[in-house]
Amino acid sequence: MVQISTVESAATRAGATIVDARYMQRPIRSQRIAVHDYCGHPFQFELSRELARRGHDVRHFFFAEDAGPKGATQRSPDDPDSFSVEPISIGRAYSKSNLIQRRQADLLYGRLAGAKIESFSPDVTISGNTPLEAQASILRSARRADSAFVFWMQDFYSLAAAHILRRKVPVLGHMVGAYYKHLEASLLRRSDGIVLISDDFKQALHSLSVADDKSEVIPNWGALDQLPMRSRNNRWAREHGLEDKFVFLYSGTLALKHNPDLLWALAKSFEHDPDVAIVVVGAGVSYDALKARAEAEGQSNLVLLPLQPMEVFADVLASADILVALLESDAGPFSVPSKVLNYLCAGRPILLSAPTDNLSVKVLSRAAAGECVPAGHRDAFVAAAQCLRDAPEKRVKLGEAARAYAEGSFDISAIADRFESLFESAVARA
Repeated sequence: MVQISTVESAATRAGATIVDARYMQRPIRSQRIAVHDYCGHPFQFELSRELARRGHDVRHFFFAEDAGPKGATQRSPDDPDSFSVEPISIGRAYSKSNLIQRRQADLLYGRLAGAKIESFSPDVTISGNTPLEAQASILRSARRADSAFVFWMQDFYSLAAAHILRRKVPVLGHMVGAYYKHLEASLLRRSDGIVLISDDFKQALHSLSVADDKSEVIPNWGALDQLPMRSRNNRWAREHGLEDKFVFLYSGTLALKHNPDLLWALAKSFEHDPDVAIVVVGAGVSYDALKARAEAEGQSNLVLLPLQPMEVFADVLASADILVALLESDAGPFSVPSKVLNYLCAGRPILLSAPTDNLSVKVLSRAAAGECVPAGHRDAFVAAAQCLRDAPEKRVKLGEAARAYAEGSFDISAIADRFESLFESAVARA
């Protein structure tokens, strides 16, 4: 059903949600949309809220036990009535270290998520950042609900898994990698639409023998509306004694694909400078290892804090003089840490260690907002940190470029336009 959004029609129609004034007089197709982001990242929540403001009935699903940073997971007073959130819990902690238990948890999660989404009866389901076997369950549930299905391709799970498994368990890893490659290709072919976050993904799509005729390239973005520019000397910085420090700050998941040794090297290189603090706001197995090491060796300039709620995230990032991002050489070339995109919103220079072919390097180079060092080059990473520490004018220039790039690239209204168009095409195709 096509609904013309006007004050009169929206206000007088019984039970209708009044559409945000920005979209009045704009023809829209009201849809019931299930947005499933396994991780619960901030920018996906921003999309869900924007779609709901346009008159769609949107329910946002995410994995409650995922330990990574989350967006605004609670409804706020200014959220439209047509926006709802449903966390999905498996009822126990989720471990990534035990591969057998991890797969069992993924299968359970897929069944639970699929049932929740099916009961919502959406017109269209979009799902991303999801383990492939869980994604398969969600796709099957979408079909039972007569819902179009859009695969939000944040990374090529099968290619990354195959690379890691072949290295760790050569013979069995090859077979398991082939299984996941077959599964991912099958899910992509059965989808009614595909969102790719870069043109570079098309080549990998073809390597899975999947045509790109139903795909749309929509790059990821930072949660610009939720991350306004804040003062360096803010309440959060003062609460943690950082207002008079020069702060290198890492925020987000610190897992197996992030090398904590670089943060340790950074702390050791500045341990004789009392004005410098290395602040890590995070969670994950590498975070736990770094915390244990800091406590055992008494590294006083290394400050480790848990992940912070979205309400103070802008202040957390603003507390930094330099924001740090890490990716190991095992990380897939296509993944872009959402932290890099949120860092750009903060208007601070970025120090990135990542494989040279990783998409995050291209994004940061395009934005001219920081320094990129190849993954594994510890001395070069420390040297780049020292150069930025000694160049205040350069830091200002890089920070301004970061915010300018975010403001020019992360317009949620224009982004939502593209998703709406993709959803209509997917529904028609289904």
